[in-house]
Amino acid sequence: MGGDYRGLGVVRSLGRRGIPVWVLHEDGQLLATLSRYARRRLPWRPGDDAERVGFLLDLASEHNLERWVLIPTGDEGAALVARHHAELAERYQLTTPPWDCLRWAYDKRLTYQLADELQVSHPWTLCPRSRSELVEANCPFPVILKPAFRNKFNRFTAAKAWRVDDRQSLLARYDEACAFVDPEVLMVQEVIPGWGEAQFSYAAICQDGRSVASLVARRLRQFPMDFGRASTCVETVDEPAVVEPSARMLEAMKFTGIVELEFKHDRRDGHYKLLDINPRVWGWHSLGARAGVDFSYLLWLQACGAAVPRSRPQIGVRWVRASTDLRTVALEILRGRLSLGEYSRSLRGPRGAAIFSLDDPLPGLLELPLLVYLLGRRAFCGGKIA
Repeated sequence: MGGDYRGLGVVRSLGRRGIPVWVLHEDGQLLATLSRYARRRLPWRPGDDAERVGFLLDLASEHNLERWVLIPTGDEGAALVARHHAELAERYQLTTPPWDCLRWAYDKRLTYQLADELQVSHPWTLCPRSRSELVEANCPFPVILKPAFRNKFNRFTAAKAWRVDDRQSLLARYDEACAFVDPEVLMVQEVIPGWGEAQFSYAAICQDGRSVASLVARRLRQFPMDFGRASTCVETVDEPAVVEPSARMLEAMKFTGIVELEFKHDRRDGHYKLLDINPRVWGWHSLGARAGVDFSYLLWLQACGAAVPRSRPQIGVRWVRASTDLRTVALEILRGRLSLGEYSRSLRGPRGAAIFSLDDPLPGLLELPLLVYLLGRRAFCGGKIA
């Protein structure tokens, strides 16, 4: 479910093993549909949740897809499956837990509530009940303004968050954001110092809250570097400090399926602070296959009821999305914050590419034209909404 580069990683992982894969795509996200390993490509039928669930059920009946594995690659796809779990489970093997579990990751307000209960560190966060409460709040500037979840596309949700450096700017941005989302889902959160290199992820396949395969990764670079919307260069590391709080969160949720927990190391107090939980395939998940933990294949095995083999990740393996990483590198070199030598050293050792592959070259060849098309489409859409 999803045709972007996250879906491409799933298609390749399963397709290379001879597992037939179909791709549902929308919104110009077509990279996964270009893969030689995609047996069939179908556009999502537009409509509300009920119509989309009906489409999935009809698809299974019309094309004999009973018991096929359903793998969402985006937040809304995962939420759709979770909310209609019982109905979809009658036809498909699901990789997404029911809504009672998934909601703790989907809604960041609940994520931080659970973190507080479990004493897992996270950034200072305020969920203002009104503008007047925000006026009186003692905010540790700089802060970001972000939605608790993103269930529609507009200029605010596309940016993921807006940074503000003073109260006057915060109130102005708050008023602006209220035009895009319900004020009840707005959150104000402190900005933890540091670039992507301070961000760590615990990624795992879980069964009833217990990890059966996992690795830890660190962002070397992101775009934009100061406040990243997406990873551009990631490496596997050994960092036990993020493993224990992740295990506590997942156990409390009784989580089953694939998941990534994002942390940021706060050099001011030395704590690793929880930022997000992604209860679905994330951007750099294909790094796992290069490092010895092929998340997509292990998820497929789990969904089919097969045993998930033990795996130990290789440390120091890197994943690079060149189309966005080169832009980050160029900007950082111009700012004097990165040297050519540092960039060159970051590419040494075992490395996997996010898009380009010799055995499946078409997505890599067409990535940039598709990216330009998608950005232009989003800019036009955002302009109309604004």
